[in-house]
Amino acid sequence: MSKSYEFQGKNVDQAIEKASDELSIPPEKIKHEVLAYGSSGIFGLVGVKKAKIKVFVEEERNKRKGVKPVSKEPTANRIQKPAAEADPPEPAALQNLDDELIASGIQALQAIIDGISSGATVNVTKKRERLLFSISGGNSGVLIGKRGQTLEAIQYLLEKMINKKSTNRVRVLVDVEGYLEKRKNNLQMMAARMAEKAKRTKKPVTIGQMNAHDRRIVHIHLKDENGVRTQSIGEGYYRKLMIFPKKKAGPRRRNNDKNE
Repeated sequence: MSKSYEFQGKNVDQAIEKASDELSIPPEKIKHEVLAYGSSGIFGLVGVKKAKIKVFVEEERNKRKGVKPVSKEPTANRIQKPAAEADPPEPAALQNLDDELIASGIQALQAIIDGISSGATVNVTKKRERLLFSISGGNSGVLIGKRGQTLEAIQYLLEKMINKKSTNRVRVLVDVEGYLEKRKNNLQMMAARMAEKAKRTKKPVTIGQMNAHDRRIVHIHLKDENGVRTQSIGEGYYRKLMIFPKKKAGPRRRNNDKNE
């Protein structure tokens, strides 16, 4: 027998993060149904609408772990567990995709980038549980935008267009001239520097304004780093990531019995 709980967030990933935190279940093991994908707005022109999911939890698991029913709106500005950064795998969605849907995605993306830059072309490949659309040519700087914000907006629009025609949710990545790999390498180097700073100063270090994809890169890169731990904190699309130095365990004190 199972119980259901509803969670909301700026997007589906954030709703899953909240469910993972509240129910103490790894995000990849959460069984959920998307009730509404929501909208975080593009360039500030589209109204915000929260995403909503329904999570199904086995009652026996609930009793064993002592999980209590949770509210649909958890308290704002609470610290989130780093494990919540993981994306739930959905490989079945790619297996059932037909060529027409992929072709329509290429056509839609081409129309978007043609309105921004000329001379760019699109290719698509299946990468794990995502469709990877690679853009080559054109003005890559304009297509990427400051800190990748334009590229992220393009990706958001394309994912909406594809999922409007798909019965299963399809996760989409859009890359420009290998930017995502370069961004990943830069984030990993920055994470290593910040981790060393946290260990050296013995004080937490904050990295602000990071989207879920970038935070996940840092979490994964530092998960096996000795002497530090990472956590996401705050609410909203651009939450902060904090790197904490781990406290070294002191020497054990002997329990001297005065009666001896």
